[in-house]
Amino acid sequence: MKVSRIQAAENHERILDIATRLFRERGIDGIGVADLMEAAGLTHGGFYGHFKSKEDLVAQACARAVARMRQNWTSVVDQSTGDPLEALAATYLTAKHRDGAGRGCPMAALGPEIARQGPTVRRAFTDELRPFLDYLSRVVQASSTGVRRQKALAAYASLVGALVISRAVDDTALSNEILAAVATTMQNNEHTERQTKTLPRRASTLTSKPRSAKRLSRSAKA
Repeated sequence: MKVSRIQAAENHERILDIATRLFRERGIDGIGVADLMEAAGLTHGGFYGHFKSKEDLVAQACARAVARMRQNWTSVVDQSTGDPLEALAATYLTAKHRDGAGRGCPMAALGPEIARQGPTVRRAFTDELRPFLDYLSRVVQASSTGVRRQKALAAYASLVGALVISRAVDDTALSNEILAAVATTMQNNEHTERQTKTLPRRASTLTSKPRSAKRLSRSAKA
């Protein structure tokens, strides 16, 4: 039975949605094409009507997962009333996110595997991640463009690294401690930076007092 274009498009989307979830849950090599198609409710033979190869599917699935992550994170930042990095940490570094890899951050779930994939997959992943890093570099608070970029990259790496390690350990208490430690450190760093920005003004005020006292002393002598 011939499938309509509309149905074919819907099937394509369903395969991608299933793949983005199962790759994050089981790993890229942890599930084959036959099982993916079965999970999507489709026959194995229909796979090549949608994708050239499993690598093609992986590239498209990873690109989709990162694009959705970017949309979610951008929404969190845009809706926050405080510091964007603190808002991201509060959303990202949670037990719910840690325990829900299938619908969570693709970098934390697949990063080491992506590094071992071919150029097609790595390029698709990079092309979707780069716009988010550029966006984050614009919204973080810092003294210059270069420092904002550095701060954004470091924050992103800290968030992802914390999630990866929290999933790797087999001690729930330690896992929670790791998430809390990174969240608290990021929060403290932001508070420290905001306080530091006020120091030059205070120093200026302090240095002006001796001058005033000196002028008063001269006036008294006169």
